[in-house]
Amino acid sequence: MQQATRISGVGAYLPERRLTNADLAQMVETSDDWIVERSGIRERRIAADNESSSTMGAEAARRALTSAALEPADIDIVIAGTCTPDGMFPATATRIQDALGISDAAAFDVNAACTGFLVALSTASQFVESGNAHRALVVGTETLSRIVDWTDRATCVLFGDGAGAVVVEAAPDGRPGAVKSFLLRSDGSHAGLLYAHGPASPNPNGDPLQALIVMDGRNIFRQAVTAMSGAARQAITDAGITIDDIALCIPHQANLRILKATARNVGLPEERVYVNLDRYGNTSSATIPIALTEAATEGRLSPGDHVLLVAFGGGLSWGAMVMEWSGIDTLGRAATADLRSTAASS
Repeated sequence: MQQATRISGVGAYLPERRLTNADLAQMVETSDDWIVERSGIRERRIAADNESSSTMGAEAARRALTSAALEPADIDIVIAGTCTPDGMFPATATRIQDALGISDAAAFDVNAACTGFLVALSTASQFVESGNAHRALVVGTETLSRIVDWTDRATCVLFGDGAGAVVVEAAPDGRPGAVKSFLLRSDGSHAGLLYAHGPASPNPNGDPLQALIVMDGRNIFRQAVTAMSGAARQAITDAGITIDDIALCIPHQANLRILKATARNVGLPEERVYVNLDRYGNTSSATIPIALTEAATEGRLSPGDHVLLVAFGGGLSWGAMVMEWSGIDTLGRAATADLRSTAASS
């Protein structure tokens, strides 16, 4: 039996350590002006030694549960979007599940790089819509600082660490359903434009493989703008609305020039595009849930608003979703808690 869904809780966590552009200028040949001009980023957060994607994800998830006024036992499925898991296996979602004390629930990861949260949210929504789950916990969490090449000024300035989470559940009778449309796409022929090796990567020459981010920035920029613009337009059309109906766009926070070019292509005024890239950098699958939490907490979203989510990442992967915001009954500062906490020690 199909049932409408809604997002009933949001939460975000970012580690306490700030790495500013001035700090980076002491590490590689760069400057604040150079970084801001090319990316729009001014600082990013870096996980402590005792933090990981699972500890940060668990803290964001705790805040989302508090926001939704739910207990861990209320959750039927945990899905984590991440490309920086704690290890090859078990899934980071299972570690989050254990940290929260959630038992007798399904838990698994999805890896679609920066599109990971959209894939996880789309998957969770379909579980709930079909009646195969009552409530789902969806987490986007990344520890990208551990796979960044800190000698490469073209990439090390872009990435940061953090986590965001949402609770998806069946909408009460009379409330609008959240997901109006979604689009997910990938093109593996361009995988070489953005990737990181891993411990199981092919290695015919027996040379040491560094599990570090490799990116062709120029080509990624072109691909990202084209893909995100097309996905956004298609999702809006599929939802049966127009660009004028979009109250707020929450895009993947990769590069300010990409965000501006995409908004211009779609015909969306910049004031209706949420940006926190300057404070956190690119946290991959965590960028959208962190931004969604901030936007909700700041009062940028009202019940009935149409919200556009759009992302692009390695794969190459991309996607978009249109939601109708139904509001969160118990939303408060606990969702963000100034976006700091002792996640690793909790």
